[in-house]
Amino acid sequence: MLGTEGASEFHALQHVSFHVQKGETIGIIGRNGSGKSTLLQIICGTLTPSGGRVAINGRVAALLELGAGFNPEFTGRENVFMNAALLGLSKAQIEERLDAIFAFADIGDFVDQPVKTYSSGMYVRLAFAVIAHVDADVLVIDEALAVGDAFFTQKCMRFLRAFMERGTVLFVSHDTNAVVNLCTRVVWLDKGRVREIGPAKDVCDSYLEAFYEEQHRASGRSAHAPERSSVVRAIAEGDMRDQRALLVNASKLRNDVELFQFTADAKNFGLGGASIEHVGIEDGTGASLNWVVGGEIVCIRIAVKALQNLQRAIVGFIVRDRLGQNLFGDNTYLTTLNEPFAVAAGESFSVRFGFRMPVLPVGDYSVTVAVADGSQSDHVIHQWLHDAVLLKSHSTSVSTGLIGIPMHEIVLERDTLSEIGAAQ
Repeated sequence: MLGTEGASEFHALQHVSFHVQKGETIGIIGRNGSGKSTLLQIICGTLTPSGGRVAINGRVAALLELGAGFNPEFTGRENVFMNAALLGLSKAQIEERLDAIFAFADIGDFVDQPVKTYSSGMYVRLAFAVIAHVDADVLVIDEALAVGDAFFTQKCMRFLRAFMERGTVLFVSHDTNAVVNLCTRVVWLDKGRVREIGPAKDVCDSYLEAFYEEQHRASGRSAHAPERSSVVRAIAEGDMRDQRALLVNASKLRNDVELFQFTADAKNFGLGGASIEHVGIEDGTGASLNWVVGGEIVCIRIAVKALQNLQRAIVGFIVRDRLGQNLFGDNTYLTTLNEPFAVAAGESFSVRFGFRMPVLPVGDYSVTVAVADGSQSDHVIHQWLHDAVLLKSHSTSVSTGLIGIPMHEIVLERDTLSEIGAAQ
């Protein structure tokens, strides 16, 4: 028999401590192997901690790793009865909700087939349908929304948002945009320890910064003296003004965005091979703006100084809302795809992004900018500047969704009597 001499203990989690209030939605992020799944299994009671304690008030329903809690030999129907019973429902309650569960899962006749024949998407559909109908107080979701089609994901998101109004959610995902969208606070796990706890946007920004720093340490690039080049990608605009602009201006509705000055000392990270010197928003003539109207053509100008040779300079921007959700943005990669923009150390250059400003619902926004060297998929960040310019929308005009798109044309046409008769 083999002995255990020389073996060492491995702690998947160490000194992890936090409280979740009733009604909170907490995100849990971290690299693979950081302890996220272990933490959720302990919270759900499927793992017993070797130390410490977990206190939970209320019924917990969990969607952990794919197929967890399902017996592959049982049919979908049998697994629904088993899982719902384990979550505290009586047989009568399960039968009462069975049609709703199957309708939510929408897997047809497969409910009476063994789940070992299911695709990964069908597993998630049925498992999510169960936890959506068991009157849970706490929902634990571990990367489940990464599997399945877009329509089912949207259905799950609608359920989650409704549940968040009355219950508590622990949400694990590698998609920081989804985490910022859903969560109020975030716990960042790193090698089994809590690295940071705080507001979702702040923690996700720190996580992104650490990710890029690790990528930079793992990559080595040599710099060669580049030649100066210039590339322009122009898009014909034409007369595409939103036809409602005059009506808005003549009414008491507002559709304007206040712009604040460039914040040079905003939170930033990067290797330091280039520096963002200025960010401003201008009109078509190059004049700086303090106010912008939704539907107006504007330019974001980013001034950069190269502190070392850049072989393939890439500059980009992202406009975010107050929660840190990415609304829109772009970068110069495609513009320079066939003609890389090389810059020598000590040289300065600027980039202009011209576009029609969307209608922003009332609230606070920011422009995050970055300069990198490389390609879209393989690059190093020299400076990433969070919230370089702040915006405040005072809009009271109508917009639907996260942003409103300026309309080139809206036409209402009444059918003639002859057309109506022909159609009948």
